[in-house]
Amino acid sequence: MSVFKSLSAPARVAGFLLLVLTLSRLLLVAWYWGRVAPTDGTWFILLQGLRFDLVLLGMLLGLALLAAPWVSGRAIAAGALRVYLVVVTLFVVFVELGTVPFINQYDARPNYLYVEYLKYPREVFATLMASYGTLLVTVTLIALGSGLLVWRLTRRLTAATAKVRWWQALLVSPLILLLSLMSVRSTLDHRPVNPSTVAFSTDSMVNQLPLNSPYSLLYAIYEQYRDSKGGAANYGKMEAAEVLRIVVEKAGIADAVDLHSGAPSMHMQTATRTHERPLNLVIILEESLGAEFVGSLGGKNLTPELDKLANEGIWFEQLYATGTRSVRGIEAVIAGFPPTSKRSVVKLAETQENFFTIAGLLQSQGYQTSFLYGGEAHFDNMRRFFLNNGFQTIVDENDYDDPQFLASWGVSDEDLFARAHEYFSAKGEQPFFSLVFTSSNHEPFDIPAGKVATEPGEDSGRDTAVKYADYALGRFFEKARMADYFANTVFLVVSDHNSRVYGDQLVPIERFHIPGVILGADIKPRRISGITSQIDLLPTLLSLIGVSARHPAIGHDLTTPEYFQGAGRAQMQFNSIQAWMVPGRVVVLQPDLPMKSFLYAPGGRLRPDPDPDRELEKQALAHALWPPWVIKNKAYHP
Repeated sequence: MSVFKSLSAPARVAGFLLLVLTLSRLLLVAWYWGRVAPTDGTWFILLQGLRFDLVLLGMLLGLALLAAPWVSGRAIAAGALRVYLVVVTLFVVFVELGTVPFINQYDARPNYLYVEYLKYPREVFATLMASYGTLLVTVTLIALGSGLLVWRLTRRLTAATAKVRWWQALLVSPLILLLSLMSVRSTLDHRPVNPSTVAFSTDSMVNQLPLNSPYSLLYAIYEQYRDSKGGAANYGKMEAAEVLRIVVEKAGIADAVDLHSGAPSMHMQTATRTHERPLNLVIILEESLGAEFVGSLGGKNLTPELDKLANEGIWFEQLYATGTRSVRGIEAVIAGFPPTSKRSVVKLAETQENFFTIAGLLQSQGYQTSFLYGGEAHFDNMRRFFLNNGFQTIVDENDYDDPQFLASWGVSDEDLFARAHEYFSAKGEQPFFSLVFTSSNHEPFDIPAGKVATEPGEDSGRDTAVKYADYALGRFFEKARMADYFANTVFLVVSDHNSRVYGDQLVPIERFHIPGVILGADIKPRRISGITSQIDLLPTLLSLIGVSARHPAIGHDLTTPEYFQGAGRAQMQFNSIQAWMVPGRVVVLQPDLPMKSFLYAPGGRLRPDPDPDRELEKQALAHALWPPWVIKNKAYHP
């Protein structure tokens, strides 16, 4: 058999997959035309898309092309190659055709989240089937059909007459290897192409359309592997000493730290309040509650109970989440830790013990500490991280004897709050800290019937779930106000992140805007209008409950006079992009690209800054580099 005929089987597969990827990209451009058109990048997307499709095919089929002349006509080896080509086809077709639901949820092509949550099949499968069941079944059938087609297209590989002489295979192998490597690198520059190569607009989602979803997913897995070895996204270079200096100066603790110690941000925080006994602390972390739903923040008026609480405590008018996932909110609120391009500290191996949290700090002060959840606490590695870092008791779905309502993500918020109220009431004079994490406002939005009126419109399920979560919160505070523990307890009600973070800008700032209120005990109503971050909540809470302690957190204590109406700052992670915001300005950092400075007003758009503030850009870079450095050097310990 001719050596070139032996290459026809993998070549046919390559041609078929190239057709699938091209058609998919055309459909995506049409589907998101409202965001593509303003960029004037249609031809760029299509031409660069062909380039990245060839990169993917070189990665997945290069070795298959190299092996084909050697295995053709040899039944077992050729059969293994056929199976490999079918598996590649199933992977490429399924991941690529399942792109739209992922973009709708995360405003990005599939990334590491695509595989990270496969370890939680019950929750994930229930969510997917409820929201995208028909599409999921359709995509699965198309992928299986494509696999069957490829099996037929490659049947010549196993024919006895398909054998190729060894010297012919040897002659053609270097050429195949060279072409495959050229396809994967796709450039003669020092570095091969990567997603930053095609970042051409200020819409981060549109910047990903030239990629294909299998490549995007594989590159994200590579990034996670690189990060696990100590690396992180390359936002720029700065000496470690300069990074540390800028961070502690911006935190206002430069005079209280030793930059040469093993914990260069460790400092003594003296509480601005004193009490006969330290107050209890309860943090209620509300799932997926963005400002867009909250009437007091100009949203949809779906949260009347939270709006009442806004008038009873310290209400944050410009509070911003650090990320887009629950674990980002957890690390910011519980540990005061800024976001990174790495996985959250809740999941990293390096942070599973001896990592600072407010639970560990309060446990050392004589508090009983707990985590109360309606779902399974092992989700997102929460149980391990919490138990190893200061939480003494965990209550999860398995600890509810007879819940009123059980959904795919756990018991209802009403069941959760009933258990919390019972738990707090039994504490007596024992100081306690508890993190209460809700789940009813999570896709697929399973909530008890008849509790709240169903909201109309295409977002009916989401909006109704928000109303129910707010209803359950209100019922809890009705009970809490009548209980003995209320007068000795400070409550923080805050969202972990918004429900959907998307938009036609590099970073959709408004989608990071979340509600937050601190109330209870002797808290007097006040509104904080300046920009605040989730990482500011931890030091603020320590002051309000009257606990003075040494800790490494770099957030601002908002009870101190300079921060009552302070200018503030916020740091946000959007996929692989970081944003650093101060009043009127935002600095955006993208991996392997120069940073960009923008002018910004709340509710507006990012506008290129004609006169960038170089000092602000240094602050942005320092705060992007500090968290990975701290993790690598284990410098964020109690």
